[in-house]
Amino acid sequence: MPELNVHSVLVTGSNRGIGLELVRQLAGKTNCPEWIFATCRDPEGPGAQALKNLAAEHQGIEIIPLDTSEAFSVKTAAAIVTERLKGASLNLLINNAGIVNQSTLETATPEDMLKVYNTNVNGPMMVTQEFLPLLKKAAQESPQKGMSCSKAAIVNVTSECGSITNLLGWELAHILSYRCSKAALNMLTKCQSLGYAKDEILCIMLHPGWLQTDMGNQAMLAPMTVDEGVRKILDTLANLSEKDTGTFVDLDGKTLPW
Repeated sequence: MPELNVHSVLVTGSNRGIGLELVRQLAGKTNCPEWIFATCRDPEGPGAQALKNLAAEHQGIEIIPLDTSEAFSVKTAAAIVTERLKGASLNLLINNAGIVNQSTLETATPEDMLKVYNTNVNGPMMVTQEFLPLLKKAAQESPQKGMSCSKAAIVNVTSECGSITNLLGWELAHILSYRCSKAALNMLTKCQSLGYAKDEILCIMLHPGWLQTDMGNQAMLAPMTVDEGVRKILDTLANLSEKDTGTFVDLDGKTLPW
């Protein structure tokens, strides 16, 4: 079975939930990345204490302030990471940060829609644009043929809630703005896969499943723990190749309908 083997990785929204567990499990690998850039909006706030505790236990974790909804914050984070890498590249970018609100067809407002869209769609777009030179460098310098997450990849964490075919969980929560934003994120990722194919950068939409996170609606009803879900996610990332770029997959690597 292929194994994920990256020199450097950046995870947005890493102070809780899936992002925090991704950082934890990456740091715990026997072949852990030399650089794990764990980003979040407020590293000094109480919401980042678990991440700070984790970074204190693992030398390779570096916490970087990054608000994906603010262009200046994204540019500043990219400059910091570039300086830290000292000429090295970035293999894996995981755009995990996202927000949700409980808007319905009746209660959604333009302001709600724009706020969620700004974080869930504009955020991954801006982050990818700023870190693209480091990803291109990783692809150019790699001796590997084809595409893989160990070479150079963009993983956009989406949701089957944004599947126009399935509308996962509609009976539990309408979350209108979230669904619309994830459908838009899927299109963004598909476009990225076409635009960056020549650079051999793998681009994937990943639905992590309904996990027991703080963000998940009625989270304790979720069928899977974050620990189990992230283990499956990392196994799936290790198995992706150029045939998968531009696809919408779940945590087991199964292709989902648009």
